[in-house]
Amino acid sequence: MLSYYSRQKIQLLLYGIMLVLFLSLVVLAFYNWFAALVGLAIGAIVFFLLFRAERKIHEEIELYVTTLSKRVKWIGEEAVMELPIGILLYNEDYYIEWANSFLLSYFQKDTLAGDSLYEVAEAVIPIIKNEKGDIIQLNEQEFNVMIKPKEKLLYFIDISEQMKVARKQEEEQTALLIIYLDNYDDLTQGMDDQTRSHLNSMVTSILNNWAKEYGIFLKRISSERFFAVLNQRILHKLEETKFSILDEVRERTAKQAASLTLSIGVGQGDISLPELGDIAQSSLDLALGRGGDQVAIKQLNGKVKFYGGKTNPMEKRTRVRARVISHALKELVTESDKVIVMGHKYPDMDAIGASMGIRRVAEMNDREGYIVLNASEIDTAVKRLMAEVKNSSDLYSRVITPEEALDIATDDTLLVIVDTHKPSLVIEEKLLNKVEKVVVIDHHRRGEEFIKNPLLVYMEPYASSTAELITELLEYQPKVKKVNRLEATALLAGIVVDTKSFSLRTGSRTFDAASYLRAHGADTILVQKFLKEDVDTYIQRSQIIETVYFYRGGIAIAKGNNHSVYDSVMIAQAADTLLTMDGVQASFVIAYREQDIIGISARSLGDVNVQLIMEQLNGGGHLSNAATQMKQTTVADAEIQLQKAIDEFFEGGHEE
Repeated sequence: MLSYYSRQKIQLLLYGIMLVLFLSLVVLAFYNWFAALVGLAIGAIVFFLLFRAERKIHEEIELYVTTLSKRVKWIGEEAVMELPIGILLYNEDYYIEWANSFLLSYFQKDTLAGDSLYEVAEAVIPIIKNEKGDIIQLNEQEFNVMIKPKEKLLYFIDISEQMKVARKQEEEQTALLIIYLDNYDDLTQGMDDQTRSHLNSMVTSILNNWAKEYGIFLKRISSERFFAVLNQRILHKLEETKFSILDEVRERTAKQAASLTLSIGVGQGDISLPELGDIAQSSLDLALGRGGDQVAIKQLNGKVKFYGGKTNPMEKRTRVRARVISHALKELVTESDKVIVMGHKYPDMDAIGASMGIRRVAEMNDREGYIVLNASEIDTAVKRLMAEVKNSSDLYSRVITPEEALDIATDDTLLVIVDTHKPSLVIEEKLLNKVEKVVVIDHHRRGEEFIKNPLLVYMEPYASSTAELITELLEYQPKVKKVNRLEATALLAGIVVDTKSFSLRTGSRTFDAASYLRAHGADTILVQKFLKEDVDTYIQRSQIIETVYFYRGGIAIAKGNNHSVYDSVMIAQAADTLLTMDGVQASFVIAYREQDIIGISARSLGDVNVQLIMEQLNGGGHLSNAATQMKQTTVADAEIQLQKAIDEFFEGGHEE
């Protein structure tokens, strides 16, 4: 059979021949009408034959097109019904109107017509509402769902096998561990060779057995450092155990009167091996910066998971380190034109006392020192301190606003950040971005968010307070201009507040610092005056405590009134008071700090790491003392989020 286009060509050729024949007969009629008449008869016969041929061609073409149309329609119907892609039509009320047989096979039903999507496939509802495709799980299978909103049409592409392959590939990705024995040098320094050898053998045996159990390659690369290679699947298993190896090493070595702790940095992700090594080392630095005895896992999305951190960090700083830091700070001060000191938002006595101490360091080195303070964001105790500062014209003239600090800051200005290391928490972040020479002095455990490129970092999470650290630094500064009575009192008040009158996180160095300040005129009566509370505050705190209830055993949670705004000190004091109650292992107090800001203060006796719980809510602090602030929420919502964070602490990893 000739094709449609071949028949068209033949038809045009015949019409051309008839036209030439007709013109020839017209010309012939001028010369011989009889011959023309004969030719006309012949032409009529030819025309009739051509007409019949044209009709036959037309009928064949129609038959061809009709047959082709039927075939195309049948193929379309067959494709819709048998194509290995699920097709579903729904209406405005989310009821199914039709589904093809491929999709029906996953439900093992003859029809889904009339069923509600909420009952059959609730996972597609967000896709319909957002009008955007997504991957969902349906009847233990995974589908890539695409949507045609106008047609109310959904396409389901089964990608279960691809996802299995992808997951398997992800599970086989390499992960690197750097394991560090936190206090190995300190513990073994005074040991004889036999005791040290026994301790080494014990630790190596524990870690080798652990590695063998999980299929990890482990190699000791120095006296205090191990290197491990594993895959993502094994890492997930370790996370499920919450890295119980930390507890095992600590507990077994403690029985030998040598309580050794581990810190582990993890590098993971689909990146090159050198990058994995860098991330593992960075994670280890982060774990050590938070006090050790924990695991830090940096993820490629910027998040960090923490495991462990159940014990108070051991005191590792020495007088030598304090002297070295003090001399380094002195050099930075003398190389600058002025020093600006800034603490965290809503500064407490520790932040203010530390700021006054650093200002004195600047004065001791013949440099002007300024303290940044927002007068509208201070609590009652700090207000009382500032009222006393007003009586000292020299000191009061050095207290400036954030705007004034921005105006006087130059390229040679040294900015010292105290009592925080997070850019988002400083009083004026613009000042931090403007000044290039930055020093960070803090006693909190290091978080992932950290000030970029500081010239000097002095972070000691085992110190009671930043005021204690700065008091030690003052001891090694020039003695030309000594610490005055008010500065010493402010520093002592910072230590008293953060140690709850020397009852928590207090070491021998804390008393040494307090003794130094007392010798320089620190007034304990004035400290008590700063920290006094009025009757109304006491009553408000009691009303908060009245709301207490227990969650998960020894966790006490109390809430402030929904219509009241509370001072940060009051919230913290309420948490402290709850901690003194019988049966309370940790306490949390939730209340409004401002109209749209919820504050949560957390306290613990050490068995519960409240720092990790607060980090789940974008806060931070110490193992036994932490807090956070939450914007655009309510007390009830904050309470739900807190309970989830507590559940996560007890049941899973902790992500920052």
